[in-house]
Amino acid sequence: MTRREKLLARAVNNPNDLSFDEFQTLLRQAGWTFDHQKGSHQVWYSPKRSRLPIQKAKNGKAKGYQVEQFLAQYEETENEKA
Repeated sequence: MTRREKLLARAVNNPNDLSFDEFQTLLRQAGWTFDHQKGSHQVWYSPKRSRLPIQKAKNGKAKGYQVEQFLAQYEETENEKA
């Protein structure tokens, strides 16, 4: 299992336990692009130009619901490829 697959599996199994840096890495690896940041809010776009605003939780982790939003869009993209 590659590092990317392990990171994706961690996100799927427990979206609330992903660090913000790991979440950004996962977005980059999935082909998402960082657009801009205003304050603590970052805006990322998928290869299909779907918009995903994200922000770091107070404990330095990614917010679980934002990871779940990403995973839903990621799965949709993967299903279209198959």
